[in-house]
Amino acid sequence: MNNWNEYLSAQGARLAQDGSANLSDFGHSLGVAELAPGFVAPITDQGLIAVTGDDAASFLHNQLTNDVEHLGLAEARLAGYCSPKGRLQATFLMWRTSESVFLQLARDIQPALQKRLSMFVLRAKAKLSDAGAGQVLLGIGGAAAQAALAPLFGALPPTPYSRIDHPLGTLIRVADAFGSARYQWLATPEAAQAAWPALAAGLRAAGTDAWRLADIHAGVPQVTLKTQEQFVPQMVNFELLGGVNFKKGCYPGQEIVARSQYLGKLKRRTALAAIDAPAISGDDVFAVDDPDQPCGMIVNSAPNGSGGVDALVEMKLAAIEQGEVRLGSASGVPLRLLPMPYALDALDL
Repeated sequence: MNNWNEYLSAQGARLAQDGSANLSDFGHSLGVAELAPGFVAPITDQGLIAVTGDDAASFLHNQLTNDVEHLGLAEARLAGYCSPKGRLQATFLMWRTSESVFLQLARDIQPALQKRLSMFVLRAKAKLSDAGAGQVLLGIGGAAAQAALAPLFGALPPTPYSRIDHPLGTLIRVADAFGSARYQWLATPEAAQAAWPALAAGLRAAGTDAWRLADIHAGVPQVTLKTQEQFVPQMVNFELLGGVNFKKGCYPGQEIVARSQYLGKLKRRTALAAIDAPAISGDDVFAVDDPDQPCGMIVNSAPNGSGGVDALVEMKLAAIEQGEVRLGSASGVPLRLLPMPYALDALDL
């Protein structure tokens, strides 16, 4: 891993300034217009848990918001892990092999979350381990992504949340962004380094910030340390993305999640916004017509190449509809709402 990071640093990658050791970009942050033609990005802010054993799928099926027992080998799915009060403690990208189920999550919550899940294994034949050692993650997206990957992999995963195993590693197609397919490639550092020159020749070299920006424009949230236990899944549109199965049976918080779905109209959603100022996960936002209390919170944000950020922002539906929302206080920098890639109930965003 260190050799991989050193290699990327020699290619111009820059470390984030927040002390996280993430590779943020290759000289400057990139916006949508620069990423849409095609980009390749080392993703350095993700952790990976492997759950292995005869009962791995059934154990996780009883813990997560999505169906694990019927997860196919050619699939990937989103899933959440909730507190007993129905609040998300983690969000995952999940897939399985014949031996293990893999849970990809924000790296800053992995150690504590892995320890917590392990406490509930009890007599189940399942063991949790850190699966990230010795592997790196690349994100490839934009209009030229498929042409760049085809010489390496041949046939690519055909639809969002499909996957293939290949001698070069695991390739997962995730949610589309910027009007094009996106893929994440889990590889050995040696395979990634061998492929980097060809990928960077046909695609724009970008960093973790760019991949986060793509996730944001795909409308896909991720719970991080600053937003744990802040949101019921529907508040971050998780069921709209297929991350909640309402027929699978019990899991922690299931009753509250189901009640939120079926009893009464949802009152909070997550929208996409541009903000002409720095903003990070957990920052409050305020509606101008209700200045005394926050109307919502930033879920995820990423530099947008213009000095500000684009963000997924959870807030009251009334604030989304009214549109006058500001960062930090009712007199703060305004949020400019952008079109979402999917419908939010009856809202046209």
